[in-house]
Amino acid sequence: QVELVESGGGLVQPGGSLRLSCAASGSISKVYAMSWDRQAPEKQRELVARITISNDTSYADSVNGRFTISRDNAKNTVYLQMDSLIPEDTAIYFCHADAISGSHYYTLAWGQGTQVTVSS
Repeated sequence: QVELVESGGGLVQPGGSLRLSCAASGSISKVYAMSWDRQAPEKQRELVARITISNDTSYADSVNGRFTISRDNAKNTVYLQMDSLIPEDTAIYFCHADAISGSHYYTLAWGQGTQVTVSS
């Protein structure tokens, strides 16, 4: 079993930055990738960023060039650095730990979610 604890959300003005953290514990040897999703009101949940155990990264088009996902293996923590934030980034952000079977990702665990609000 994998447990995830998120931190770092809050209120920020447009153009500002925030860094989200997701600390993992438990059976982390099963984890192939760590990802961040976001859920905005009345919108579909969106996969924002993913980083694999090989440090391969991928991003949604909506955040590419503004967000950076990274990991600290010594701390079993994944970060999402969010720069040049815009009001459309307002959402609840969830990290999740993923395994892989063939080319299909499946989620092992979810974080509790952290609110990010971008507003002046």
